[in-house]
Amino acid sequence: MDIFSEKTILTVSRLTALLRGVLEENFEQLWLQGEASNISYPSSGHCYFTLKDPGAQIRCVMFKSAVKNLKFRLTDGMELIARGRISVYDQRGEYQLICEYVEPAGIGALQAAFVQLKEKLALEGLFAEAHKIPLPRFPRKIGVVTSPTGAVIRDILHVLKRRFASLDVQLYPVRVQGEGSAVEIAGAIDEMNRLAEVDVLIVGRGGGSLEDLWAFNEEVVARAVYRSEIPVISAVGHETDWTMCDFVADLRAPTPSAAAELVIASSDELRNQIDSLSGRAVRSVQTLLNAHIGRLEGLRRALHDPRTMLGHMAQRTDDLTGRLELGLRVAVSRRRDRFERLLDALQHNDPLGRIDAFRQRIALLTMRSEGLLAHRLDALKQEFYDKAVRLEVLSPLKTLARGYAIATRENVRSTVTDAGSLTIGEQLRVKFHLGEARCRVESLESGKT
Repeated sequence: MDIFSEKTILTVSRLTALLRGVLEENFEQLWLQGEASNISYPSSGHCYFTLKDPGAQIRCVMFKSAVKNLKFRLTDGMELIARGRISVYDQRGEYQLICEYVEPAGIGALQAAFVQLKEKLALEGLFAEAHKIPLPRFPRKIGVVTSPTGAVIRDILHVLKRRFASLDVQLYPVRVQGEGSAVEIAGAIDEMNRLAEVDVLIVGRGGGSLEDLWAFNEEVVARAVYRSEIPVISAVGHETDWTMCDFVADLRAPTPSAAAELVIASSDELRNQIDSLSGRAVRSVQTLLNAHIGRLEGLRRALHDPRTMLGHMAQRTDDLTGRLELGLRVAVSRRRDRFERLLDALQHNDPLGRIDAFRQRIALLTMRSEGLLAHRLDALKQEFYDKAVRLEVLSPLKTLARGYAIATRENVRSTVTDAGSLTIGEQLRVKFHLGEARCRVESLESGKT
């Protein structure tokens, strides 16, 4: 039946299904270039965006399975090249591009991801010099995080043996390429920090393409290097290769061999330092080494038979037990002697006896004070009586009793001793033995004594 005849009536769903079939059959795989806009990352894990050019636009969707393989994050305004197939979204009746792969136009996806992550980590301060840890000058043990089968570990061991043959090296084997390798590298760095058995870490691999080195550009590795409390030397690829691990590490080495050169001072430098030491220091070090060697040899021999070690330990336990018992007896004896001395001193200085002596002394002083006070009071009383008698003899009141009087001026209350100082009509007060009188001067008669 001809579905486009005048008698055929289609539903919207049917028409949409027919169009979808036509588009999917004819545009099963294509490459499309345009500017990304309206980018959305919902919680479902899918990615929705629009590709446009000056003349048109098309909606695009990238499902979760494809987003997981995306090395970079889409941003508005980014020029993209997308590979996918055309389909129709029935609910909106719109055709769209279902993207299976996307990369930035002009540069690869890995390069875009590298630039994005570098900008992000730089803003967070992961590259800051203030956070970098200085390398120990004389590390005792070096940790290496790399592949156990590659040339890197052989080169590092060769250089370290040439520069410092007795240096201890601990390898943490990891995959340095492929899916999951970044997680292994980050886990190795965290584990070496947890064990805290090495003084410095070399993290690296040999040269290769950007894809080969990509594990060292992953954010999980960069953050593991950043939080490492052990100094990290990044030795990834060749001198021209730069990875995120290089930027975050405390020191970047151009090659793994160079990392081995940087991690320990050269023999010439060490020889100059050793030559500057005095002969006494050399002999002391040799004596100490011999002692340790002898002790190590003794421990090695003792380890041959555990029963011998247990016997020595039991013997030492008995020895320590005896010394402890002797020490306890001596300590108890000393404390007993001290207690007895203190007890004799306490009895000699009995507080009750001293209190009675002080009480008697206070009573004696009280009696003496009371006697002195009574004698002093009697003396003061007699002195008061004598002065009172003398005062009574000289008292002007006695004179008044014999008929004398005292004249004073009315206004100033001053005693009059010379009649010549008075004026006619002046008011006077005259005091007698009993009472007083107010008088007025009527006449004046001068006289001489």
